[in-house]
Amino acid sequence: MNYLNHPSKTFFIFILSCFPLLVLAQEGLTYRAPQFHLDWSKPSPYPDRIVVSFGENPSKEASVTWRTDSTVAQGYVEIALATAAPKFWKTGKAIEAKLEVLDALSIPEANIYAHYHSVSLSDLLPDQIYAYRVGDGQRWSEWFQFRTASEQPNDKFSFLYVGDAQNYVLELWSRLIREGFRTAPEARFFIHAGDLINSAHREQEWHEWFTAGGFIHSMIPSMPTPGNHEYRAKNQDEANRKERSLSVQWRPQFTLPLNGPEGLEETVYYMDYQDLRMVFLDSNRDQVAQAMWLEKLLKDNPKKWTILTYHHPLFSASNGRDNEELRNLWKPIFDKYRVDLALQGHDHAYARGRVSPGENVMDGMNLRDQTGTVYVVSVSGGKMYDIGDDWTAKGGQRDRIAENTQLFQVITVEGDRLKFESYTAIGELYDAFELVKGENGVNQFIELRVNAVPEKTHSNTLPYKD
Repeated sequence: MNYLNHPSKTFFIFILSCFPLLVLAQEGLTYRAPQFHLDWSKPSPYPDRIVVSFGENPSKEASVTWRTDSTVAQGYVEIALATAAPKFWKTGKAIEAKLEVLDALSIPEANIYAHYHSVSLSDLLPDQIYAYRVGDGQRWSEWFQFRTASEQPNDKFSFLYVGDAQNYVLELWSRLIREGFRTAPEARFFIHAGDLINSAHREQEWHEWFTAGGFIHSMIPSMPTPGNHEYRAKNQDEANRKERSLSVQWRPQFTLPLNGPEGLEETVYYMDYQDLRMVFLDSNRDQVAQAMWLEKLLKDNPKKWTILTYHHPLFSASNGRDNEELRNLWKPIFDKYRVDLALQGHDHAYARGRVSPGENVMDGMNLRDQTGTVYVVSVSGGKMYDIGDDWTAKGGQRDRIAENTQLFQVITVEGDRLKFESYTAIGELYDAFELVKGENGVNQFIELRVNAVPEKTHSNTLPYKD
């Protein structure tokens, strides 16, 4: 008898071949981080890292920024009103780009020499879809589209907000930002509340951020604010002096409004999107100067809604991370001018709560449905912290928490109503509420029903990239 061809022998060989899979099924996978080639993030003559952003007036102003290698000395944006016809481009125009050279060869983590090209657009039409592409006249990107803001203040619009991407950006943040795009494809802009990457000047990590978002960065205007991880010493001399510098890539690769305090350009700024004043603060430095600027900006604010975003929370989600000095400095301004919503990062967990409107108490029989500023901390990347801290002693009320959960938020504004929705990376609605603007400027708070998602889960098991 030929035992090699015996049915029982064949079955035995099949079982042996499956044994590693059976072991994996029983024990689970050991995490294996991807290895990237050293030249993976180097520029080429072809445009990459294409990102669109809004100006101070998003009904008329936008900017486009991209990168090439140093062989490309001149770039162009071709832009046209988009139509259903494939030759929409015939009615468009070409605009010469501004060139900025990034020479960071002396910075070990960066080790890059690149050309950045940018065009600021200031004569756009409101509530229109524009198509654009970038290139040098021969090597072009594909055509992308974005929409300008309406000039009608009560028109409905949505935007996306995420906390720290920071770690496992290409590995795990990619699924989160793409799920956000799938959930809210009509979102008009994207808020990034700091710590976009982990190590400020590291070129590979910026390449991960742009690769993870892909065409989303080119279609939905990105409006970022820096976190503490966007500040690092550029060299050993700075480290010895305990100094930190803003990421050398930040200003070349983002073209943002220049309406902030002097010296804080493109890290502190604002835009007026229809009836919303959206303010971006840099909680890492010059907080007093920003407080003075913010006071004036909100005092002269003609908009119905005011939303602020910055990195370090005034109300934290985790223990040992309280920012008392910053809260004492900024919160009285938030209270005085009735800021509606504060979008924060830094604590790698989720917490949402609110403070009283004026001198009112939160749990009064007739006042518990009214609210002052609503504070949110959220995380979008793969690094997680445990929930902690207590808002009560600090004058706040925490209503919803989550840990070990990647989240993105969709915020919708229409007339006197603002709707906030927080979704997990698999598209489950985790948290939701509405604010209704009253005649006296005080908001009514309405808690909305959400999916049954546990508020506390097991600790994060991936190795941290601190």
